[in-house]
Amino acid sequence: MMELTKAGTSDALVINGISKRAFDSDITVGATSKAGPPGYMSVSFHIKMAKANHLYKLSVDGLIVGGAILFADGSKLNIGRIFVDPEYFRKGYGIFIMHEIERIFPETKEIFLDTPLWNIRTNAFYQKLGYIEYKKDDEFVYYMKKVKN
Repeated sequence: MMELTKAGTSDALVINGISKRAFDSDITVGATSKAGPPGYMSVSFHIKMAKANHLYKLSVDGLIVGGAILFADGSKLNIGRIFVDPEYFRKGYGIFIMHEIERIFPETKEIFLDTPLWNIRTNAFYQKLGYIEYKKDDEFVYYMKKVKN
């Protein structure tokens, strides 16, 4: 059984390891070095996100295999990041996370996110899910999606 649920502080260490492995794997899709977004490999950052109710975990049969950091603000939602352990890539878990985000935030009308310009994997993924580019700068592509609830 797959489920996306709020993560607690006790999940932070496991989620941190998954985040580090996931973002470090971007070296294979255009990153110039093993790196990630701010706090991607910081247990204290993940604890802080859990305490603020922004950290979510993807569990498959009780095993945490991915996560998300989400910021809800009324009818708008910002996806700070989603990530799946590279061991579980290409199994539909990222798509599941994105669909669950829409389901568990029924009041959301617009979802926003950004991803690095160089990341061919994530840019293709978000476009495949119906996200529309609304802005681009030297580093990031900014996407949004209007949700029909």
